Amino acid sequence: MTSLPKTLGELRRSNWTEEKYAQRSVRQEMRENLLCKMEKGDTLFAGVHGYDDSVVPQVINAILSKHHFILLGLRGQAKTRILRGLVNFMDPHVPAIAGCEIHDNPYAPICRSCRQRIASEGDATPITWLARSDRYVEKLATPDVTIADMIGDVDPIKAARTGTNLSDELTIHYGLLPRANRGIFGINELPDLSGKIQVGLFNIMQEGDIQIKGYPIRMALDVMLVFTANPEDYTARGKIITPLKDRIGSEIRTHYPATVGEGMTITAQESWLERENKKRVHMPQYVREVVEEIAFQARDDKRVDRRSGVSQRLPISTLENVMSNAEQRAIRSRDGAVVARVADIYAAIPSMTGKFELEYEGELKGADNIARELIRAAVGKIFTQYFTGANFQPVTQWFELGGELKIPANASNEEVMAQLKTIQGLFDHLSVLDVSPKDDAGIVTSAAEFILEGLWAHKRISRSEERGYFADVRRTPEPREPREQPGRGPRRQFN
Repeated sequence: MTSLPKTLGELRRSNWTEEKYAQRSVRQEMRENLLCKMEKGDTLFAGVHGYDDSVVPQVINAILSKHHFILLGLRGQAKTRILRGLVNFMDPHVPAIAGCEIHDNPYAPICRSCRQRIASEGDATPITWLARSDRYVEKLATPDVTIADMIGDVDPIKAARTGTNLSDELTIHYGLLPRANRGIFGINELPDLSGKIQVGLFNIMQEGDIQIKGYPIRMALDVMLVFTANPEDYTARGKIITPLKDRIGSEIRTHYPATVGEGMTITAQESWLERENKKRVHMPQYVREVVEEIAFQARDDKRVDRRSGVSQRLPISTLENVMSNAEQRAIRSRDGAVVARVADIYAAIPSMTGKFELEYEGELKGADNIARELIRAAVGKIFTQYFTGANFQPVTQWFELGGELKIPANASNEEVMAQLKTIQGLFDHLSVLDVSPKDDAGIVTSAAEFILEGLWAHKRISRSEERGYFADVRRTPEPREPREQPGRGPRRQFN
């Protein structure tokens, strides 16, 4: 930065020629830099996963078309991260007139103060340099936002101090939008803006100018406008006015991860699992998969409000809570290693219940009960992926002959492992999870507990808080479909 020009005269004699940069708009700058990055094969949106074949190509098209655009999606779909990543398509730094509130271009100033300054100081006019981060302004839309907040207002205090008339352009206090001049202005939750504020964006998006207090002041701002919104609100009549929608160049839909693998990549990136712990920490792969599958189960559950969505923050927060509960158990039982178990997922229910909204049927059952059922369904699905075709008859038979297993909350890994060894055939299946009976006791007990929980999820054995795992010999088998005999219709069942 020290070698960059410091005055207007030095700028004119540098590579930043007036011919190239006087009329170069923000959207043209982003287009050029995006094309350059694509030719080099650079990563366009770091930390954004699962959008390579859907959202990212549409965002690229919008930038190449020099469009204002909006991202429509439910909560936790990386909309804000994408908006903030747009600054990477800007130049590392650009010149501006020092002290200007709206970052005026030295070659094409639009505010009266800067024009007067250049007229009086000429080539000695001081220049400052804007970094990428200086050129992104973000606002969360709320109903109490005013035109003064967004566009600006007349400042009587400034008028009194300078001795100028209130109708003078020099008395204007600029809002967020003018201060984003030569940059990107992002508005989150666009439909929450009141109608009159949405009207105030018309001229910016089409003609590129603003009006403050009705004064005939034309300021041709150079701003790229980007928005986010919930699809339900964006399409609701009265939430957003049609002329504003008409001026938004591209409407891009975001989505949740399409596969558990994509979700796990995001969760691993965002969750805090590298604890400053003296003990060895281990998070088994199947526990990660179960936690991620919980979110997928919730998104498909009819008792969960799909209009609200189930944020990707659910598996992130849950996985962190699972690790914390494993830490707590290891300290209390004085184990040498911290190994997460399926039981820790149930302990993490408080990190789930606030992440989804329930329909009426779900409200009757309660968020905690719904969360427990989601965990059981997730365990059952992941268990099936690992153990399709496996023979667990020796294990279930052990329980049917009267065997029971209850794992105390604060029992050490060695104590639990000693109990698990008594279950015939259980350790024969550990190899499927890349676990050996000779491994660390915490890893073995975690894998064995996952197997037992999977058998319970598939109703092969029973489980309760009082007895732990057991076989309910009184349980009646599930009813089967009546068989159809040759030459006869299906047999009827009478009560």
